[in-house]
Amino acid sequence: MTTWPELGTAERASIEQQLRTSFTRLTSNRLSLDLTRGKPAASQLTLSEGLDHQMNGDYLSREGTDVRNYGGLRGIIEARELGEEIMDVPAGNILIAGNSSLWLMHLTLETAMRHGLWASATPWANPAGEVSVITPVPGYDRHFALTDSHGIGMRNVPLRDDGPDMNAVRELVKSDASVKAIWCVPKYANPTGCIYSDSIVDQIAELPKLSKADNFVVLWDNAYAVHDLVFPPPKLASLFKAAQKAGTQRHMVQFGSTSKITFAGAGISFVGSDESVLKRLEERIGLITVGFDKLNQLRHARFLGGRVAAHMRQHAQILKPKFDLVIRKLNDDLGGLGIATWTEPAGGYFVSLDVLPGLAKKIVALAKSAGLALTAAGATFPYGLDPEDRNIRIAPTFAEPDALEAAMDVLTLCVRLATLERLNAR
Repeated sequence: MTTWPELGTAERASIEQQLRTSFTRLTSNRLSLDLTRGKPAASQLTLSEGLDHQMNGDYLSREGTDVRNYGGLRGIIEARELGEEIMDVPAGNILIAGNSSLWLMHLTLETAMRHGLWASATPWANPAGEVSVITPVPGYDRHFALTDSHGIGMRNVPLRDDGPDMNAVRELVKSDASVKAIWCVPKYANPTGCIYSDSIVDQIAELPKLSKADNFVVLWDNAYAVHDLVFPPPKLASLFKAAQKAGTQRHMVQFGSTSKITFAGAGISFVGSDESVLKRLEERIGLITVGFDKLNQLRHARFLGGRVAAHMRQHAQILKPKFDLVIRKLNDDLGGLGIATWTEPAGGYFVSLDVLPGLAKKIVALAKSAGLALTAAGATFPYGLDPEDRNIRIAPTFAEPDALEAAMDVLTLCVRLATLERLNAR
């Protein structure tokens, strides 16, 4: 197939005219479609209705704690064992919080900045000066917003198919003491869906030993640890074991939650680390609460304990056809044209689409005018600044199949039209 950049001017003009006619027809249909956020669909939430029937008047944890009462900042043992099943971190190294792992990330950054993440650690903000973290891109917009809210700078490194560009990461860590951390989404990264290789996990565990800063921390957000679409699923190496081998355990802070496993707004969250870090975080938590919702912890443990994999297979049965639809539409409508590339993830919540440089914002704006809301172009980069203006994040999970297919029709049409307008203007 001849790619569009290789076509003659007259042929491209003819195709553009046909696409303009199709786009005009679309805009007259008053569509209202949304692919902005990676939320579970209602059918996924229904899978966890059994949570409501777990207590049956029995409110005692295995250790005899009445979960209706105060106390227990670390969380009940059953919930920490559930965290071990999901996070691949020993239960004794896990603390349980409320529904938001993002809150735990905020707590970790605030503690690192002002107090130090372990008793002997110098707070990042002392002495005063620049503080920055490494941000693999494209990446997760909420990590960037959270980091910026603390006045912390961000240093971009490319995210490859097997993880961050470790040559770039090591250079930053070794040369600049202001670099205090690295953000990682190691399995089904947001938005590309890549999985960190065993070698990359080992190299990340070694980073604190290379750092000019003695308080360097790996922020390991394993949000999609069990969100597989293919079986048997690809395996992520254990950062906890790699850090044990490297002797860097207290420099690793891992996060997870049940947000896309059970009820997105009513789950539990996990932070896993060395005992010295957990004690520090527990001190901070104790100033603002006398205990999280242990009843919710117990019902989650009873509902999910020992059956996380089976439960997530049910999620995959709902989600896999949606991802297949997205990939099919991208292949059918854009394949072979030489104007876009995309990822085909084996799990997670997103597909990453790269268009020709300079076109992402235009495509997102065109889609909006046709009734399709997409994540803002640039959102997958710190400060919303995609230097090449080419990455678009697709979130297929929330839409029903018919709406998803209509949305993909709009998106691929906008990609083709914007691209031809650019090519024909040259």
